[in-house]
Amino acid sequence: MDHFPTNWGRPRNEAFDPYATYPIHQRPTNKDTFAEGVQHTQQPIVTGTSVLAIQYKDGIMMAADNLASYGSLARFKDIQRLHPVGTSTVIGASGDMSDFQAIQSLLDDAVTDEFTHQDGHDLGPAEVHEYLSRVMYARRSKMNPLWNSLIVGGFRDGKRFLGYVDLLGTTYSAPSLATGYGAYIALPLLRSAVDGREDTLTEDAARALLHECMRVLFYRDARSLDKYQLATVTVHGVRVSDQIALDTQWSFAEGIRGYGAQTQ
Repeated sequence: MDHFPTNWGRPRNEAFDPYATYPIHQRPTNKDTFAEGVQHTQQPIVTGTSVLAIQYKDGIMMAADNLASYGSLARFKDIQRLHPVGTSTVIGASGDMSDFQAIQSLLDDAVTDEFTHQDGHDLGPAEVHEYLSRVMYARRSKMNPLWNSLIVGGFRDGKRFLGYVDLLGTTYSAPSLATGYGAYIALPLLRSAVDGREDTLTEDAARALLHECMRVLFYRDARSLDKYQLATVTVHGVRVSDQIALDTQWSFAEGIRGYGAQTQ
């Protein structure tokens, strides 16, 4: 008679012993088949939504809200999605926040490495944009992309820079850029106000424009938040603001048929 329960009614499996019936010294080592395998991100989990950026006469300005959503749950409401890089560059990220943290680590290492050379040079916005485009394309080519859309903005040697790069390594530049849902809702508003006028647009006007676009996105984008941060890059360096609250008005919804309890 076979006294090993693992053998009753099925072929013996030497690699698996759920009832611990073997003596300890003979017990096979259980291995997780996937533990040593290459693990790739299948889909973004905790995500950020739109990033908006424009050029104005003194530099560039970028805005992103502070929400990181877990699916449709507004989970984290104090996430900074604008990251200064060096003294003349800022990046904004939408997409997976853990991948963005990996990108932040890569950039911090690159800035530190450049600083240790002590040759009087540092990374400007064009160099950061080119570096990120290579990183994103390399990861995409390995079928293990960093699930982000990034905007790189900066001011260097009297020139403004604004560039986009996504998880496929696609890059382009424009006076006004947006990622996520903002590319559909806010970008037309930005283009109508900025393109062709970036040499005359004042800082106050740029700030008011982004504030209005962030309000429109909060009304329309279910993954957005009514608190955001603003980054400016000028000849004086990079400055990221504290949280800015949006003043919103929802009373108009009462007049929309189909909203709430209707009496008509």
